[in-house]
Amino acid sequence: MAKGRQLKGRIRSVQNTRKITRTMELVSTSKLKRAQDRVIAARPYAEALREVLGDLVTPELAERFPLLRSPAPPARGGPRRAAVVLLTSNRGLAGAFNSNLIKEARR
Repeated sequence: MAKGRQLKGRIRSVQNTRKITRTMELVSTSKLKRAQDRVIAARPYAEALREVLGDLVTPELAERFPLLRSPAPPARGGPRRAAVVLLTSNRGLAGAFNSNLIKEARR
């Protein structure tokens, strides 16, 4: 009988974990949607800021500060470079998420 009770307890535990995980998924989906909405809302401000900076930056200033330069289009068929901003998790049931993300970014 003890085995049956243990099995039922384990089944209940798995079901509770499933409920918690589902709730966390719903919360994270909501947060992601809210963040995406904020990015879309901030886009006009970013474009206006880029225009203002473009008007203010002189070639001499751009030479001293490479981040102020306009990105040059890549040469046809030549190598392309891109900056990668990596965001990792600092809490939750992340498991090996962070290490897998870093491995993928290095590849």
